Formats: sequence, C-alpha cells, structure tokens
Amino acid sequence: MARYFVYMRKSSETEDKQVLSLESQQRELEKFIRSEKLKIVDYIDGESRSAKQPGRPLFEDMLNRIEKGEADGIIAWHPDRLARNTVDGGRIVYLLDTGKLQDLRFPTYRFENDSQGKFMLNLIFGQSKYYVDSLSENVKRGNRTKLENGWLPGVPPIGYINDKEDHTIKPDPDRFRLVRKMWDLLLTGSYSVREVTQIANEDWGLRTRQFKRMGGKKLTFSLGYRIFSNPFYCGIISRKGETYQGSHKAMVSVNEFDRIQKTLGLDEQKKVKRHEFAFTGMIRCGECGCMITAEHQKNRFGSRYIYYRCTKKKPTKSCSQKYIRVEELDRQISQILEEITIPDSTLEWALKYLRKMNDEEIKDRQKVFKAQQKAYSSAQRKLDELTRMKLSNMVEDAEYKTWKEKLIKEKARLKEKLTDSEGRAVRWLEFTEKAFIFANRARIWFEKGTIKQKRQILQTLGSNLFLRDGILHIQLQKPFEVISKKSKNPTWLAKLDIIRTFFKNFDGEFQIPRLPDKPATVK
Repeated sequence: MARYFVYMRKSSETEDKQVLSLESQQRELEKFIRSEKLKIVDYIDGESRSAKQPGRPLFEDMLNRIEKGEADGIIAWHPDRLARNTVDGGRIVYLLDTGKLQDLRFPTYRFENDSQGKFMLNLIFGQSKYYVDSLSENVKRGNRTKLENGWLPGVPPIGYINDKEDHTIKPDPDRFRLVRKMWDLLLTGSYSVREVTQIANEDWGLRTRQFKRMGGKKLTFSLGYRIFSNPFYCGIISRKGETYQGSHKAMVSVNEFDRIQKTLGLDEQKKVKRHEFAFTGMIRCGECGCMITAEHQKNRFGSRYIYYRCTKKKPTKSCSQKYIRVEELDRQISQILEEITIPDSTLEWALKYLRKMNDEEIKDRQKVFKAQQKAYSSAQRKLDELTRMKLSNMVEDAEYKTWKEKLIKEKARLKEKLTDSEGRAVRWLEFTEKAFIFANRARIWFEKGTIKQKRQILQTLGSNLFLRDGILHIQLQKPFEVISKKSKNPTWLAKLDIIRTFFKNFDGEFQIPRLPDKPATVK
C-alpha cells in the first residue's frame, strides 16, 4: 500500500487570498484521505514561504525524505501548493521519472503517473508560474501607473498619510506642520540634524505614526537624515533611479531642498533634476556618429524652446548638422507610429484569431509531445541496451564509447526539444498579442503620455536611430516592420502569420511595454 506525506501551505501573500485557509485545507484533505483510504506517514504543515521561489525548508525536507524512501507519494490541495517555480516543479517531475515519487493525490485534480499526466502536471506548474509572474507584472504596472500619475506607492514618509477614499496622499494633520518646522529650523543654519531631531522629539513630542504592530516612537537620527535628503518633501518622487513629478502637496520648495542638500553635503547625490528630456542617449548623429543631446534655449522674445542637436564631441571630425526643434522630432516619430497604427476592430479580430490558433495548437502540441516523448524513451532504451551489451562484453570499448556519445547527444537534443517546444508555445502568443496591442495604442500614448512613456515607445519601436539633415531614421523591429502600412504583405492574415512565425522562432526576450487602454476621449 502506498504511503503518503500530506503537504499544506498557506501563504499570507496576495496571490493566495482566494485559497482556502490552512484549517479549511486540512479539513477537506482529511475527508479526501478517509474517502480514498490512504495511508499517511506524516503531515507537513506550517510552511510560511511562498511556492513562487525555491528554498522552502519544509518542502525541501519532505522531498529529501521521499528520496530516502520514507514515503511513496504526496497529498496536497492542488498542484500549485507544491510548486509555482520551475526548480521545485522540475524536481517533482524528476522524482516521478526516477520512480522515487510514485503518486500525487489532490482533492481538486486527478493525476495519472504516465507521460500524459506528467505533461499536464508540467502545464499546471507552468500556468501557476505564469499566474505569479502575471500578478507581479500587474503590481509593477499598477505601481508604474501610480508613479506616472504622481503618487507614491506604499506608505508615504512622515508628515503625510494615504487617503483611502481617493487613493491619493495628503498632509498628515497631526504631523505635517511639525515636520515643516524641522525644515525651518535646519534652514536657519543654526542647528544640526541631530539637534533638530532632538527638539522635535523632546520639545514638540513628535512621534512616528502608530500602526497595528509598529510606530508611535521617537524619531531616530537616521530618520532625521532621511527626511532631509528625501526629495518627496519638495514634490519630487525618486524611485529606483527614476524621477517623477509628484501630485502631492510639497512641504518645501525645490530651492529650500537644494539649500539643505548643500548644508548636508548631499547636493551632488540628491540635487533635483530640473530638466528631463525624452530622447537623450537614444539617437546618434548621422554624420559624425556622436550622440544627440537636448537643451533649453530662449529666443529674443523670451520664449523657451527645446532643441535636439549633435554633441560634436569628436575633435578630429567636423560636423555640419544643425539643431532640430522637439516639436519637429515629435511630429516625425508620431508619423512613424501612424504607419504602424492598427484600428480597434483589427486588434479585436487579431486577438480572437490568435487565441483560436493557440487552442488548435494545444491539441497538435500534445501529439507532438507524445511523439517526442516516445523518441526520448526509445533513445533511453537503446542506451540501456548498449550498457547491457558492454557489461556482457558483446561490444568493443571504442564502439561502445562512439555509440554512447551519439545516444547521449540524441537524448539531450530530444530533451531540449521537449522543453523548448513548451516554452515557445507560451512565448509566441504573449509576444504577438503585446505587439498588436502596442501598435494599437502607441501613437496615442506617445502624443498624450509622460516623458518616460514616450521614451519607452521609441525604444520599443526600433533600433539604429540617427538624425541626418533634420530627418530621423529608424530600423523598425520586425513585427512593426510587418505591421507597417509600407509593408509588402497585403492582408492582415498574412501579416499576423508572419509575426506569429517570427515569435515562434525567436529565442530572446522581446521587451514590449504594456501601454494603458486608450483615454476615454479617444475612439
């Protein structure tokens, strides 16, 4: 009779909010064990680590015990309780392949320990990983959108609070005025950060915000330094090397912030960028090869303009290229984007067609997988037979080594095919969908979006950008070259199939930003 470990995991993370509690899982599993009359060796519960990363101590210990022969199978609520990452998923499948793990039982899913069952198990593990990755991407996308709208994700610094009703940040009525007084004291030049922090603690009774498990304490000196070096207080959000214009109420002016940085000797590190240009560092001069830079200029009437020009930093090579106004550069990029723009109706048709093709390919892929699995098993049998012949002295050493090398290479090639076909199947649909959505939305967001969005769009559009005689030249990426109105491919069906084929054979990572839906005013 097979022996089983019962594995239960309940993470506190957002990804698992919809999953039964640990107690509910245990209750349902007990019913399942009784109805199936399964023999239990041990219950593995209390795992707090998420399955999206390898390295869970209780899970690792359970697999090690299985390898030692303490149990033959695992019972869990669902396969995603076991693995949401490729390392743990691969290890489970490997133990099934070697026979050390003989069975998996789930109340929510029926597993058969054969090639088809392991293929479907791999798919479920892959879907679970995709869900985790997609959730992470959604959170990052939400944070990016929030930052681009001028709001800091998470808990704001002392002096501010989150407004839960409209999801913005507003001054903390209990602390905003006191933190501003700290800035006023430091701006006098008569106090150090340590002295200002001490006055705030002892004389004013300033304390950090009280949360459920933390807060309500005096300000530390290190927190004082963080306050005076944080550009958030002058209306600027700095996040992972990126700078955003905040929509919250600034506590101090940019000039006041810069004065404090000079006082603290932090001006070189923390000086707020006053100018940010969309396309610097991306375009080269078509004549001398130097980078194109940007600058503000004022005409004789006092109006300010942004110009892009060659840096002309090669002393051995003169350059005759003139500047170009940002409005003209924007117009040329918009014109290129117009060439690849697809209407909403075409996008809707393309997405439906792609998903239909994917559904059909899943059926074909299972047949191909079975054939590849059969070929892999055949290569393994040949290798086993060759080893038997060698042990029986039926084959010479030289011949044995030659055939063994061939069979091992054949096995490796077939295994690579098994893995590769599964990965490509997921990638081509994702990349093709992203390319078509980008083509539908890019022009609108280039014209209405932030500086960061404009930069991302141009980076995605193509490569080898250069300016010559006031004209921007760009090598469109293959999918957009095919989508372009200048393409020689006459029908959308032909274009879609070319792009689908391109991504099926594409090995790298194709970076396409997920642009938001079009603004409501744009049809």
